[in-house]
Amino acid sequence: MALILGKEYCKVDSNGRFKFPIALKRQLESEDGRFVIRQSIYAECLELWTYASFREEVEKLQERLNPYRREDRDLLRKLTDGNIVELDSNDRLLVPAEQKSVVAKARELVLQSTGKFIELWDRSAYDKMNNTGNDFAAKAEQLLGQPASEE
Repeated sequence: MALILGKEYCKVDSNGRFKFPIALKRQLESEDGRFVIRQSIYAECLELWTYASFREEVEKLQERLNPYRREDRDLLRKLTDGNIVELDSNDRLLVPAEQKSVVAKARELVLQSTGKFIELWDRSAYDKMNNTGNDFAAKAEQLLGQPASEE
């Protein structure tokens, strides 16, 4: 699984295409060039996964979720609802029609890596989310600031 780091800004053309940043592409050179794009369940953004990482994620979900339980099956369906996309000969990605509504008004995208995948944000939505009084230091302390174990 690829480790993806960085934040990049991209212009979007009228067809919903954007040039994939070289800094991110270099990190994915060992991948096969296929991606899966899906809508985030947490925010008004899209998630761009390498095909291999998405396949691993789906395999983990299939191990944890029971396809004979309606709630599990519904969640599996939602989390695997994505499209395979590839870079064209000019290193551009086309956002599929089903997901264009998330970035429809965007003139500029923010590509924000999360380590496992890349979030695709409309620039104004990203700026709004990032500046809405989120106290990330407090969240980090609450979620990650466990006392060190005494030896």
